[in-house]
Amino acid sequence: MSLSQILTPSIQKAIQALFDVTVEKIEFQTTRKEFEGDITMVIFPLLKVIKSNPVELGNKIGNYLVENVSEVARFNVVSGFLNIVIADSYYLNFFNEIKDNTKFGYVTPNPEDKAIMVEYSSPNTNKPLHLGHVRNNLLGYSVAEIIKASGKKVYKTQIINDRGIHICKSMLAWQKFGNGETPESSNLKGDKLVGKYYVEFDKAYKAEISQLMETGKTEEEAKKQSPIIIEAQEMLKKWESGDEAVISLWKMMNQWVYDGFAITYKNLGVNFDKYYYESNTYLLGKDVVQVGLDKGVFEKDPDGSVWIDLTDEGLDRKIVLRSDGTAVYMTQDIGTAIQRVKDMPDVGGMVYTVGNEQDYHFKVLFLILKKLGFDWASSLYHLSYGMVDLPSGKMKSREGTVVDADDLMQDMTDTAKQISEDLGKLDSYSTEEKAKLYQTIGLGALKYYILKVDPKKRILFNPEESVDFAGNTGPFIQYTYARIQSIIRKADFDFSAQTSTEELHEKEKELVKQIELFPEVIQNAAHNHSPALIANYTYDLVKEYNSFYQSVHILGEVDLTKKVFRVQLSQKVAEVIKAAFSLLGIEVPERM
Repeated sequence: MSLSQILTPSIQKAIQALFDVTVEKIEFQTTRKEFEGDITMVIFPLLKVIKSNPVELGNKIGNYLVENVSEVARFNVVSGFLNIVIADSYYLNFFNEIKDNTKFGYVTPNPEDKAIMVEYSSPNTNKPLHLGHVRNNLLGYSVAEIIKASGKKVYKTQIINDRGIHICKSMLAWQKFGNGETPESSNLKGDKLVGKYYVEFDKAYKAEISQLMETGKTEEEAKKQSPIIIEAQEMLKKWESGDEAVISLWKMMNQWVYDGFAITYKNLGVNFDKYYYESNTYLLGKDVVQVGLDKGVFEKDPDGSVWIDLTDEGLDRKIVLRSDGTAVYMTQDIGTAIQRVKDMPDVGGMVYTVGNEQDYHFKVLFLILKKLGFDWASSLYHLSYGMVDLPSGKMKSREGTVVDADDLMQDMTDTAKQISEDLGKLDSYSTEEKAKLYQTIGLGALKYYILKVDPKKRILFNPEESVDFAGNTGPFIQYTYARIQSIIRKADFDFSAQTSTEELHEKEKELVKQIELFPEVIQNAAHNHSPALIANYTYDLVKEYNSFYQSVHILGEVDLTKKVFRVQLSQKVAEVIKAAFSLLGIEVPERM
């Protein structure tokens, strides 16, 4: 139970006893650093129902709490704020209650509750994963883990875009220029091999456009009349009609990509419970159009196309079926959402991890599903995020100027290796231990740098800055964790007993207060779909621990009672760091 939950009924009782007034809500905030106090009650709202000045009102409530509530030691009133100092005994009791709880902060899901499905990654099968996909995967995976920790059952899913003209471009280019090249013969990951031919198609297409423009065609005409784009369009028609040779080529090249993706996902540390493929879902939703027409949700134009008019909602008219009867992406997304609930009836909400360029699309999708009458539609959320830029500028897949996810992870590991070797503290490590440590630090740096930023904000990613052993970085937090493990290894005495210390050092108290916030931070992060709240909480915890470490003796403390408590406190901080970082998909090293 949080401090605000403990104090609220006591303050309500105080107001009733002192002023014969009933209040429903008490407003709290964190005490400002310049004042003494652990939690602050805001007095101003009470002035609407109690005729008094704020200082007098605060003093009366404060005195009542000191006399009647064991957790309250003293108080001070500043203007309209009652700063409450909580007794050390409260924090010691709290710490003893949670010190052996390895799942502190996590809530066990209720089997009766509806599950949440989190969609992320959802790549195309014509190129490898890049830096943009990395942010998507890290966000989606972390949000799924945080929602799970907050007490919900979670399914992780993705829909793989494995069909369409862009896929045919890679296939056609491989047919034309590949000479039977395979991942094995080229020693290339399958996704990289297929991506290579996507770039080759673009080169050939641009060359043909230039040639046609030299003959007097406009750029628009040249783009349409280029022989290679016409061939790709023909290949797509053959795929849609089930042509055996095209389907066989499609399956072979897609499998190359899936095998490549699997390696990237494993190295990145993300996973999925269920996969959807656009080749299976692109016709879904067409049957729902008739349901929508019958309900009056959709309307048919004279040319036979079907629309929904959302102008009353501040949006526009949106097409859901073309006049030739073919579906659009919106139709497919409607059908896929419905199919997911059919597949997993316990799903009661979904989170879509998709870039902010699709904000409008998801507003429309969610509104359509609500109008169609699905009760779960009110629990749909678009985890919209900003793009990731590099100091060198924007990435372009067609031109092959993207930052490849595998290369990025390797670069981060290499950077961690270089910095670690420069620090020169790894002489006792084996080659395998060093390699594992470099990867842990490198990936920790990458993940933390991306996840500490609010998802909605654009990121300028600087690899060197992220692998810094000082400041708000993953390696700085990992180093603090490893430092605590070193303390625990050196503690050659039994520190398992319940602490009996009676007074807390100011730094001990601040650290316990920071630990106490963890469950609430998880709930807030789940509610806001924001791993940044977990990341920055962990940084604050580590800063508080380092201040404690610099201010008091731990193993050098002569008073055994205090020494036991400080080791226990250090151990709990390490457990919370590890738990928080696991929600971000980040590992912590035992030694650094």
